[in-house]
Amino acid sequence: MGFASAWLTERALFPGLINEAPDKKTGIIVVIPAFSEPGITTLLDSLAICDEPDCKVEILIIINAPSDADAESLENNNICIANIEAWKKKHNNCFFRLFVFDAGKPSIKGWGVGLARKTGMDEAVRRFDAIDKPEGAIVNLDADCLVETNYFTSICNDLVENKERAACSIYFEHPVTGNDFPGSIYKYIILYELHLRYYLQGLKYSGFPYAFHTVGSAIAVKAFHYIKVGGMNRRQAGEDFYFIQKLVPLGGYFALNKTTVFPSPRESLRVPFGTGPAITRLVGSIEPLLLTYNTKAFRELKLLFGTVLKLFKSSAVEIHNYYENLPPGLKSFINEKEWSAKISEISRNTSGEESFRKRFFAWFNMFRIVKYLNHTHLELFEKRSVEESASELLKITGKELLPKDPREILIYYRMLERDS
Repeated sequence: MGFASAWLTERALFPGLINEAPDKKTGIIVVIPAFSEPGITTLLDSLAICDEPDCKVEILIIINAPSDADAESLENNNICIANIEAWKKKHNNCFFRLFVFDAGKPSIKGWGVGLARKTGMDEAVRRFDAIDKPEGAIVNLDADCLVETNYFTSICNDLVENKERAACSIYFEHPVTGNDFPGSIYKYIILYELHLRYYLQGLKYSGFPYAFHTVGSAIAVKAFHYIKVGGMNRRQAGEDFYFIQKLVPLGGYFALNKTTVFPSPRESLRVPFGTGPAITRLVGSIEPLLLTYNTKAFRELKLLFGTVLKLFKSSAVEIHNYYENLPPGLKSFINEKEWSAKISEISRNTSGEESFRKRFFAWFNMFRIVKYLNHTHLELFEKRSVEESASELLKITGKELLPKDPREILIYYRMLERDS
């Protein structure tokens, strides 16, 4: 019995999908959900010109469709499969093995990208289990992406071969110029990506210890850690966010900034939120302005996160006094009864400052931060244009940038991440 055999029996959606046994040297399996992606060979071409890593690689494409898929999308799935098979024949000497599984329109309730990812990731676990490779990397990618040529070598060197590391968010950049899309698409993807990077830097500025991007096409996790957190969830959207929130607190999570995934900036309404829907809303908006969180909210969080260790082994009076000095947004978000009860509970169940800190952020985690941000921007703070907020955060952190063109600000934010 392998390291994941019992887990697969209990948790996997499907029995084995691939008849061919994996190579014993397999260290990376890339999982790609594909729904209505007839142009998927562009991604395969990008993967094929990558540098070959020291381990063997497999690519597993999950062709799927929701129960309400229209006839055109289903036909595109057939074209996608045919194009993959033709590509395989043409590139039969490629360094990676390519597999495709047609999930059809499964009767499983709530089928969407989360379940498609889970199907492929579970199969990747099964294949690593067959060769007893718990440190094998399961990598998420999307069918409309491209990758940098050092994609596989970076994943192999920085994740697979590093025993201290468990999972990572891979650096990404949307194309912001070109001829593949109308100029308005490039304009809006600049704003949307700037929002993502501003949000990340805002979290880092606040002192939140688990600040990472949650982009589904740029995540990798070792097989053992995948099963340790219960595998990919079944959400139809936001599956990446929820999955990462389970992984990060376990330790060994890092930002892999040595390579790049290039997601598409295209419009899409396949999921309720994310890049595609955001671009679609901006394109159809009468006033195409992307608003984001006010820097005041991150300042409030910084005041809390920077002094939280003062609460370790505090008395009831000290906990009360600390609460009284919290900034207004946090006081409106958490009532004193909940605050006192939670801090007292955390303090009772920890023996040192580090365990107190870890338990505190298990409570005031990313989910709670998002709720706090949404609450305060309804009750207290006004959302502002993303370029305005992003410029102000740079100024606050001593990195003021002039001029304030959104593309230049985005390039600067990218540089901050690549250099970190």
